[in-house]
Amino acid sequence: MIYLPENQSFTGNHSCMRHLLFYALPLVMAFSACQSSPTPPSTPRPAYAIAIHGGAGTLGKANMTPEKEQAYRAALDSALTIGETLLRGGAPALDAVEQTIRYLEDCPLFNAGRGAVFTHEGKNELDASIMEGRTQKAGAIGGVQRVKNPISLARAVMEKSPHVLLSGAGAESFATEQGIALIDPKWFYTEPRWQALQKQLESEKSKPKTGSLESTNPDYKFGTVGCVVLDKAGNLAAGTSTGGMTNKRWNRLGDTPIIGAGTYADNAVCAVSCTGHGEFFIRYAVAHDVWALIAYKGMSLQDAANEVVMKKLVEKGGEGGLIAVDKNGNIAMPFNSEGMYRAFAKPGEKDVMIF
Repeated sequence: MIYLPENQSFTGNHSCMRHLLFYALPLVMAFSACQSSPTPPSTPRPAYAIAIHGGAGTLGKANMTPEKEQAYRAALDSALTIGETLLRGGAPALDAVEQTIRYLEDCPLFNAGRGAVFTHEGKNELDASIMEGRTQKAGAIGGVQRVKNPISLARAVMEKSPHVLLSGAGAESFATEQGIALIDPKWFYTEPRWQALQKQLESEKSKPKTGSLESTNPDYKFGTVGCVVLDKAGNLAAGTSTGGMTNKRWNRLGDTPIIGAGTYADNAVCAVSCTGHGEFFIRYAVAHDVWALIAYKGMSLQDAANEVVMKKLVEKGGEGGLIAVDKNGNIAMPFNSEGMYRAFAKPGEKDVMIF
């Protein structure tokens, strides 16, 4: 209750109104501050948190043999262990992201690095991006053909150039200047990816050219690897790497090297890495959209991620998923495809999932 000074009323008394504002304003401000203050996390922030993905929609249950499932689980577990070991030892988020993704790039099971899919011309064109949440600096590369670990070149772009995104021959020239050795493109060849291209090329012969990107080939649209991290210092980082679409043409780039579409990080909110049909993730700025729902609307990480992946993307016809970690160490990993290779770890918690 607010009391007026003695013998004063509202009617015809401007002095009274000034007194009223004098007494009431501090109370109103205090009340507003209480109302707008974010709710503190219900549990203490973990010392660290990490989540990884190895692509969404890549293999359905019908195509997953016990041997394949074991191989994917083992690879995801190994990658997760690399990142968690670094974080447990106090390594910065960027190091954990880079080293975890380097392992996934070197593993032929995933559509990144050595396991990258082939373009229409029978080449491998690789994309990657990385972003750190403390300063929100970012680096990305697109369409490189001779860089063994694209995620490391993306980090070099972030730390050692004035730019965010380099592509093609220019990106490879920058790699050479930074002492990153270029390799023979034969390193990226894997027989399953080559056969996937041949099947796609063969299927094109019997179908009219409609301009559609749809395909019955499970490797066509999806793949990609990614990692999001919260380190002991409270810093967030995210990284993503991919070979893109099987049979892609004209130096196509997807969402992976586009900051805000496939990758985003901000210490004040969250870190996100996406996987799926890149054109949709670019159009709807998926990674940034998750950030915005939290930053502007106060949504929880899980609610924001579900809103984008399970509602907005579904309504628009986009398929895929994402992994995200927020500043409090909460993790979200929604997907609307048949499956998504994913795993996460916190102190005392660890899980690897396929479907």
